[in-house]
Amino acid sequence: MFWKEQWKALAVMLVVFVACFWLPVGVPRFDDSVLEALHLVKWYAQEHVLLCLVPAFFIAGAISVFVSQASVLKYLGPQANKAVAYAVASCSGTILAVCSCTILPLFAGIYRRGAGLGPASAFLYSGPAINILAIFLTARILGAEIGIARAVGAVLFSVVIGLAMHWIYRKEETEKAEGMAAMPIPATRRTLGQDVVYFASMVGILVFANWGRPAEPEGLWAMIYTWRWWTAGAFGLLLGTALVRWFDLPFSRVVGVGGVVALLAGAVPHLPLVPFVAGVVGLSAIISVREDETGEWFRASWDFAKQILPLLLYGVLVSGMLLGRPGGEGLLPSAWVAAAVGGNSFLANFTASFLGAFMYFATLTEIPIVQGLLGSGMGKGPALALLLAGPALSLPNMLVIRSVMGTQKTVVYVSLVIVMATLTGILFGGIAGIHSN
Repeated sequence: MFWKEQWKALAVMLVVFVACFWLPVGVPRFDDSVLEALHLVKWYAQEHVLLCLVPAFFIAGAISVFVSQASVLKYLGPQANKAVAYAVASCSGTILAVCSCTILPLFAGIYRRGAGLGPASAFLYSGPAINILAIFLTARILGAEIGIARAVGAVLFSVVIGLAMHWIYRKEETEKAEGMAAMPIPATRRTLGQDVVYFASMVGILVFANWGRPAEPEGLWAMIYTWRWWTAGAFGLLLGTALVRWFDLPFSRVVGVGGVVALLAGAVPHLPLVPFVAGVVGLSAIISVREDETGEWFRASWDFAKQILPLLLYGVLVSGMLLGRPGGEGLLPSAWVAAAVGGNSFLANFTASFLGAFMYFATLTEIPIVQGLLGSGMGKGPALALLLAGPALSLPNMLVIRSVMGTQKTVVYVSLVIVMATLTGILFGGIAGIHSN
């Protein structure tokens, strides 16, 4: 009886012990992969947690508190107009320009507010995949044909994947729609325009604080990059004004936080993270102690952070150990990857899609990686397959998706992305091969 109750604990202990006993410490490949994992998680913490995820958590918390379920259902719900729902979901990436991890709190927010599985899945894919700057740079660096194919493929993917998810779980979605059909429309204290300004200010901070350095030192993208922090600061000022006027935050406290941010920005202009963190801490200090809707906003944002951040950091650590940083070596040698994705066979395209789905790509980093693989003999079809699967998925991304919509739906969603990327890569590689001949 004793062992019947305790065998699982014993099995776990034995597995952990055997893994520790045979741990290949001292083997260069293993030691290097551990360092790669630590380097990647350090880089992720420095570059993405504060600037990407923290604003995304606040936006997700705001969605769950200030956006009524009736509004979500109207545009993205199971019974919403399909053309409107998928148009809104599939074009979100042109505005957000976020990576596969930053989109997760936003996806969780709209899904839990009642968005249909189809539009929510389309939003989940399109957020990191349809990035105007990334598509522009793809065409500029990798060639116009790959850039155009990536743009068209990403938009079509988001719609097709969303429709497929809806069809596969149509019975569940029908029951969900029936259960929400009679939901009353709650009263709101603000107008639609005021809510739009409030959300636009947070999205503006997220977008411009994370604006990547363009390849060219001149031009529109370079000018936006030069002024990105001023622009993010202007959106921060807009957010503070909205919170005072429409959310009843104390004017003196908001001005006090804004003054500290301005002083730090002037004192350490070369360290923009310092005033950014000060602004986040100051806002949190003001709203976390309140018992009104702004206090609910903070607590909802905190709940998203508790659920998502540990999974993301764990996923980044594992991904770094297996595949290394961009340009680095993990347990899987990059030479194996380059050799496996040459030509335009099914295996080459599937390998590119599969590995791309599990690797972590920060926004725009996929382009130099694919450029290097093309130089090592990668086919154009597998290159497109990796571009369509990689930025939208990653191991950290999958862990969080599973916590939001369950294991089965996550496996189906990931499989759809990989299969569609594989087939699209084969088709594109065949067409590119005919044109080259």
